[in-house]
Amino acid sequence: MANPQIDFIIFDLDGTLLDSVPDLAWAADKAVQAMGFPSVSLDQVRHWIGNGADVLIGRALSRSIEIDPSLSEELRQKSRECFDDFYFQSQHQRSFLYDGVKETLAAFHERGIKMAIVTNKPAKFVPHLLEVHGLDAYFVDVIGGDTFPLRKPDPFALHWLMEKHNLDSTHAMMVGDSRNDVLAGKAAGCFVAGLTYGYNYGEPIASCEPNVVLDHFSDLLNVIK
Repeated sequence: MANPQIDFIIFDLDGTLLDSVPDLAWAADKAVQAMGFPSVSLDQVRHWIGNGADVLIGRALSRSIEIDPSLSEELRQKSRECFDDFYFQSQHQRSFLYDGVKETLAAFHERGIKMAIVTNKPAKFVPHLLEVHGLDAYFVDVIGGDTFPLRKPDPFALHWLMEKHNLDSTHAMMVGDSRNDVLAGKAAGCFVAGLTYGYNYGEPIASCEPNVVLDHFSDLLNVIK
C-alpha cells in the first residue's frame, strides 16, 4: 500500500529504529538489585518497555507488567533515579540499529522528506543515543516522553509537530512498533506504519490495525513512492 502524499515522517525510537533493550535491561537489573529487589532478565524487560522509564522501573520492581500497588512512591522514585544513573553509565553501547535503518533514513533525507522522533523515552537520553548511532543529523524535532505532559498513546506530540510545521495530518506518517504508536498516529489522523519486529507486549502489531504492516524497516521505501 503506497501513500505518495506523505512528506513528513514521525518515528518511534526504541523497537523501531534500534534495539535498546540490552542497555535498558542492564540498567533496570542494576537498579532493582541496588534497591534490594530480585534480578530481572533481558526477556522480561523486553515485554515491559514502551510506556516510559517510570512505568518500566515499576514493572521491574514488581516483576510483572502489572505494577504492584503496594510499592511506595518514594521507593519508585529512588529506583527511577538509580535506573537513570545506570542507564547513563551504559553509554548505549549494547544497543544496535535494526537492519536498513541508516540507509533508509538517508534516502528519505535526500528526498527532502522531513523527519521527527516521538518517543516515550526520557528526553535527556535521546540526543546522545542518536549521536552514538550516527542518526543525529536526520531529524528536525526530537520529542521525549517527558517533553510534554502527555505521551503516546496520546496524540499531543503529533498534533504539536503538525501545528509547528503547518502540516495536514494526511501528509504525515507515524512509524512504530507498538500499539502506543499506532493509537497515537490514528488519533492524530496520520497514515500509520506498524513494524513487526519491535516490542508490542507480545502481541502482533497487525492486531492494532495500522494502515500498513511491515517486516523490515527498508520496506518503508516502498510505502512512500
